[in-house]
Amino acid sequence: MPLDPSFAGRTYPPTRTYEVSREKIAEFADAIGDGSPLHRDAEAARAAGYPDVIAPPTFLTIINLTSINEIVADPELGLDYSRMVHGDQSFTHHRPAHAGDRLRLTAHIEEVFARAGNDFLTVRADIATVDGEPVCTTRAQLVVRGESA
Repeated sequence: MPLDPSFAGRTYPPTRTYEVSREKIAEFADAIGDGSPLHRDAEAARAAGYPDVIAPPTFLTIINLTSINEIVADPELGLDYSRMVHGDQSFTHHRPAHAGDRLRLTAHIEEVFARAGNDFLTVRADIATVDGEPVCTTRAQLVVRGESA
């Protein structure tokens, strides 16, 4: 079943707040093999001009993936998760996420289209603090492989 193109332009408001902690940042840095002291040592981060330890650039995937999963689980969209692959991902950082941030994510479906028998879905997420300060804008393109004839 093809994706419903009427989903383009939909916005999904924040449903929860994610609290960034030193422990989560260190765990993520360990998982990706990033040994920078900026991710573990608050004094090193402060000496570099940050209020606390900062997250690696791809850390926000943690909350971004949750929003994508909520969108693709909508049965009205018509997405067959077993046929989906991740086509592209980008991050535009407005500032580093750091321990103590309380973040909210607003998701937007920017585009839904078909090409060469496959469906494409582009999702943008605007991540900001609870006070509205922009932290990052992410984009993910998901590809749903067409069914064989």
